[in-house]
Amino acid sequence: MRRITLTLVLLVSLVTPAAAEDHKIIAPPGSRTDLPFSPAVMAGDFLYLSGSLSAESTDIKEQVKQTLENLKATLKAADMDLSHVVSSTVYLSDARYFSAMNEVYRSYLPDAPPVRATVQADIAIPAALVEIAMIAVKPGVERKVVMPAGVTEWTAPYSPGIMAGDTLFTAGMVGRKRGAPASEQPMDVAGQTRQALANVEAVLTAAGMSKTDVTSCNVYLPDARHFQDMNGAYRAFFSEAPPARATVRAGLMGTGLHVEIMCVAVKGGDRRIVGPSRPNATLSRGIRVGDRLFLSGITGRGPDGYAPGDVKAQTRQALETIKGLLAEEGMDFTNVVQGLVWVTDIRDFQSMNEIYREFLPSPAPARATVGSPLMSSSALVEIMMIAVEH
Repeated sequence: MRRITLTLVLLVSLVTPAAAEDHKIIAPPGSRTDLPFSPAVMAGDFLYLSGSLSAESTDIKEQVKQTLENLKATLKAADMDLSHVVSSTVYLSDARYFSAMNEVYRSYLPDAPPVRATVQADIAIPAALVEIAMIAVKPGVERKVVMPAGVTEWTAPYSPGIMAGDTLFTAGMVGRKRGAPASEQPMDVAGQTRQALANVEAVLTAAGMSKTDVTSCNVYLPDARHFQDMNGAYRAFFSEAPPARATVRAGLMGTGLHVEIMCVAVKGGDRRIVGPSRPNATLSRGIRVGDRLFLSGITGRGPDGYAPGDVKAQTRQALETIKGLLAEEGMDFTNVVQGLVWVTDIRDFQSMNEIYREFLPSPAPARATVGSPLMSSSALVEIMMIAVEH
């Protein structure tokens, strides 16, 4: 039987220079060259790995194992291993796979594991049950686990925070108060959002940072009808110069959970908003810190609104908007190191790719793409990116 290992982590030779010496495409031997993303990009202190998957087996444990082996191979091509990973996002096609995924995941990352968010989303390859994207830090850059004050025991297969150089990655935080009885746990969306952000802030404080250092957040809501309630609590927390943000609908890994929030923060440095700023905004289009630009999830809404039912037109508009934000900072798509694309209907994957290829250079940056409903019923695609100055 022909061996099929499908990996959303692929490209050409072991280490290929990209647009500049400090941007390198990383790929294990035998990687494909015909995809609109690279296996990984090394830029600055970090290696950005594309979402990886495997449809070789129908068993979730075997798929998780092969996916992690794929990621190990990409890390090895950069002279790194799983101990260098600082952040991981796991997409499951079905939340019922959570325990089985965790069992395998824990065996690969037993000590000082990276931060992690795990959500349910549609995966581009129908037979794939899991997709995992990662960020790793270069050897020689200090990597340490950050625990909130008062936490003496942590048994989850991820860390609450990882500090790598000047950058803090926080795990996806839900609206649960650690150690509190069920009667004291927040039940409504606003209350859970406040608690999730308090959990993020506890990690920031333990790292000697504050919410003003946060550069970007990913917000996951199981129910889009809760968007405004979440926004109200979120806006109150980030009341000034809010970070870049993407908010999508995704299933969470527990009953009664209404929100999960995962953030990145950078300590010190020249931090400024990119793009237009509005009073009482819940997000900034972009945040520039040093040589890095963190962009919000950008949808395909143009001056006349959304092109109804046209994913190609919406992808083009989203990328044109991103192009303008990059240009504002003297950058272009060759500076992009990581992309995250959500499409409301995963069957639009190839149509989105057709337009994406027109804008992105070859070899392209790392990317993960999953299917997930967005906050506007008219939006068909949302694209979030990180760029690094050459």
